[in-house]
Amino acid sequence: MTHAATTETGIAPQAEFSFHDLLTTTLPRLRVQALALTRNRADADDLVQAAVTSALAAQTSFTPGTNFGAWMFRILRNRFISDIRRKRETTDLDDVPSSAFARPGAQEDSLVMRELRIHMARLPVEQRTALVMVTVQGMSYEEVAQAMDCAVGTAKCRVFRARQTLQRWLTGEERSGAQKAARNRRAASRTLIADRQRAASGAGKDESAALLG
Repeated sequence: MTHAATTETGIAPQAEFSFHDLLTTTLPRLRVQALALTRNRADADDLVQAAVTSALAAQTSFTPGTNFGAWMFRILRNRFISDIRRKRETTDLDDVPSSAFARPGAQEDSLVMRELRIHMARLPVEQRTALVMVTVQGMSYEEVAQAMDCAVGTAKCRVFRARQTLQRWLTGEERSGAQKAARNRRAASRTLIADRQRAASGAGKDESAALLG
């Protein structure tokens, strides 16, 4: 009876090759997810590299036959959270440049794409990541839920809210609402001033009447 040769890591060559094959196939998707999290190309590259390093070190913990993409995303997200916590004293996540989904060439000159990238960066990170997984990567809600460690209903809700918010921003509803609110405040202010003037005028007449009486 012969035994399959193993490497120094204790993993059979075929299993190790399969893991690396899965990792290579997942890299493009992982980079998109990293962009959704960091909103910065350079930071996304660093995050992917760190996640791959962590995955290689923990490859024995992966169960063959399970969702490799979800397993990798959890590593990516955990590393992202760890980095943010470590840098929190010197770097605010909201101060990171809004350069997610940058593309060379004609798209870079597109005002629509530029505006979309800006608004995408404004979304809460959980909503932005779920939206990218569904619309860019074509993942099912079940896969998103597994990757983000949440309920399927939560994944659907995040995508719905992200789409709803983007639509409101891109169609100018947010600006219209702000302008309407500003008009209402101005109208209320004018009404208050007029009421005060009438009250002051009425008090003056009463005082005059009292003096004359």
